[in-house]
Amino acid sequence: MDGLIARHKKEHGSNPQVIASAPGILNLMGEHTDYNEGCVIQTTINRRVFVAVSARKDNSLRFILADSDEKKRTTVPNLKYKREDRWANYLKGVLFELVNMGFPVKGLDVTISGNIIPGIGLGASAALEVAFAAAVNRLFGFNLEESQLIQAASYAEATFIGRNTEITDQFVSTIGKKDKAVFLDLRSLDFEYLPLDLKEHNIVIINSNVPGTEAVREAELLERKEQCAECVEYLNRKKPGRSLRDYSMDDISGGLGLLPEQIRRICTHVIGETQRSLEACSVIKSGKLDVFGRMLNRSHESLRDNYEVSCPELDWLVKRSQEMDGILGSRMTGGGFGGCTVSLIESRVLDNYKERLQEYEHIFGFEPEIFICEPSEGVKIVFPEK
Repeated sequence: MDGLIARHKKEHGSNPQVIASAPGILNLMGEHTDYNEGCVIQTTINRRVFVAVSARKDNSLRFILADSDEKKRTTVPNLKYKREDRWANYLKGVLFELVNMGFPVKGLDVTISGNIIPGIGLGASAALEVAFAAAVNRLFGFNLEESQLIQAASYAEATFIGRNTEITDQFVSTIGKKDKAVFLDLRSLDFEYLPLDLKEHNIVIINSNVPGTEAVREAELLERKEQCAECVEYLNRKKPGRSLRDYSMDDISGGLGLLPEQIRRICTHVIGETQRSLEACSVIKSGKLDVFGRMLNRSHESLRDNYEVSCPELDWLVKRSQEMDGILGSRMTGGGFGGCTVSLIESRVLDNYKERLQEYEHIFGFEPEIFICEPSEGVKIVFPEK
């Protein structure tokens, strides 16, 4: 943090008044159920974004990304989305939403640092939005309720930027707790903390490093959302409902002949994954890690075969993981078409596991990044200390 303070002072001429930090997130179960009013199980990770802010005497907004020395500027009256502003749009979106909520936003100097890799499904943008909203809230004394902070962060991405995202990542990055997972119902926004008592196990994340996947993912996920809406239209002919959350596997079986094959597979994944999330909630609470591992495997099979959002690199990583003794389960996590896998691994085989994955670079031409997920606290003010 000393480096961030020094960088802020060098760039803006004064020490930051507030520094906030928020974690990235990992989706353990419930992939692609969020936009179908389903359920998810997520946890925070031990990679974070830090945002330092100080107030200005004018309406100028000056942002710097300390890790790359990239700078952006605008003003409070000119909070508009600009493609060329890239990461700064997340910050502008938060301020835009706060203004819409009636809060008197003023000029700011902002410095950002962090170690969450963007674009691989670990909630880098959500952590940035949440940390920035928390820092601005403390600096100006807005006294935002937790729900308002989540709203400002999530609307920045979904409305201001116009990305096809739900509230899930911002929600969990805000409320996360050390050594806990969060079960979240996307219809009611009710949530429950689940104890992650891993004993002699680790949750291991592998970044496949598949290049150039973000634009592909955005286009494909928009198509999947449209297909989910089409699923509901078909199923509505026999049973009323507003989302796939309202249907069961029996409803799909009853729709044979009515549902085109691709639509049937889409329905099968979303409904099955929602049910897996509900079951996994009980399994995690009871500490049955072997059962949860098998559920990870089934989730990946459905994402690969039914929802069709995996890719050869992710499938290879999952298959090699599932073949090894001491690995309870593995699946892709995030939007797909690249990004990460998550595996539940006995600590004793971790070194052998890393050695086994050296084959990946020889086959695909780029090296995977491996790190252990340690669930950490949600958003917090780290300066000034209480």
